[in-house]
Amino acid sequence: MAGILVVDDDAGMREFLEIMLSRDGYEVKCAGDGKKALGLCGKQKFDLVITDLKMPKVDGIDFLKGVKEISPETMVILITAYASGETAVAAMKEGAYDYIEKDFDVEDLKDTIRDALNKKGIKEKEALFIRGVEDDERFGDLIGKSKEMLKVYSLIKKVADTTASIIIMGESGTGKEIVARAIHENSPRKNMPFVALNCGGIPDNLLESELFGYMKGSFTGAYSDKAGLFESARGGTVFLDEIADLPSILQVKLLRVIQEKTFRRIGGAEDIRVDVRFISATNRNLEQKVEDGSFREDLYYRLNVIPVNIPPLRNRREDIPLLTKYFIDKYSREFKKEINKISSYAMELLVEYRFPGNVRELENIIERCVALETSNIVLPENLIMSAKGRPEWNTVFDMNIPEKGIDLSEEMEKVESLLIQKALESANGSKAKAARLLNVTRDSLNYRIEKLGV
Repeated sequence: MAGILVVDDDAGMREFLEIMLSRDGYEVKCAGDGKKALGLCGKQKFDLVITDLKMPKVDGIDFLKGVKEISPETMVILITAYASGETAVAAMKEGAYDYIEKDFDVEDLKDTIRDALNKKGIKEKEALFIRGVEDDERFGDLIGKSKEMLKVYSLIKKVADTTASIIIMGESGTGKEIVARAIHENSPRKNMPFVALNCGGIPDNLLESELFGYMKGSFTGAYSDKAGLFESARGGTVFLDEIADLPSILQVKLLRVIQEKTFRRIGGAEDIRVDVRFISATNRNLEQKVEDGSFREDLYYRLNVIPVNIPPLRNRREDIPLLTKYFIDKYSREFKKEINKISSYAMELLVEYRFPGNVRELENIIERCVALETSNIVLPENLIMSAKGRPEWNTVFDMNIPEKGIDLSEEMEKVESLLIQKALESANGSKAKAARLLNVTRDSLNYRIEKLGV
């Protein structure tokens, strides 16, 4: 049975809430002001506190701070007759779960209470889960304990001991090079070089010399012999990122290296034999590039002996709190700050965000937050997140339907997602108020938010 503390200087409101909550099976205690309520919180732990904003002796915000100091896990709902955006921000900064206006709908309040208590259960499990990054929550520099990442860890363990070529596929920012390094560091080659090259980051005319090296005098500026990456990686691993951008002429030469384990420097006359393991990565559809003729089919099959697919961050949202804590700790040390936590509302915003830039984007967001933050907690106002991938309202309705047609279900989901975002903005983040604006129940809104990843 959940314990709820009702705090209000209005005796009529206290009595009303006590009767309503008791009928619903909650264990209820009441206090007429914040000072008495804090005394009760010091003697007994409550799962939820419902408090008026304007009270004598200790107002709602100060009382909220006091509750969170005594019992950080207690959920707090503020009731106010003077709702404003500033009030909402101040409340969320201090860890309030939600705030509602005094002319609330009873069913809305009940929905909010149920949702807050459910969230409390999740937060308690989450708190145990992210108390430091334990060994079973990471693999090398990879962090995550979702079932998707556990599959990746398992596959890395299976393929690390082999000499087979591996191709890592995933969106930009998912950590493909980190996966490649994890494979190398868990292989028999771990004490040998790991050499990485971004095939899309070097001009075509320089890429060949970077890979194969060159002999003195082979071209203008070649004043001495130079070993390429293949030679530098002898006995170790060569990681070729953005392999889809490899020029056609170098695709032929790379195929020869993989097949015959030999190559020649530019301007060289002798074959050089090397023992290296090839790991490549791409965020593109290589099969499609094979079909359109821009990537050699024989090279594709040589590289794609063992495929490793890295899930985007939006498909493993349960890893976001763990990654966030890791990045907060990392940049707090780097910037010599004592930031050790993130507000519950800021975390909720992160978990609900789509992260088009994946883990790299999350790291950048947290790095910026820690750099800008002046308190010891990451607050929502310092979260700067891109609107990329979210169509503007007019764009949705003014769009032209192409000849090939559209996916109606997908486009309708975009419209629904946008409407929910607009409602939440209008309601200053209050889900109860947003549900009223949309004429849906709180449960229905929560379901849609989770389904659409709003």
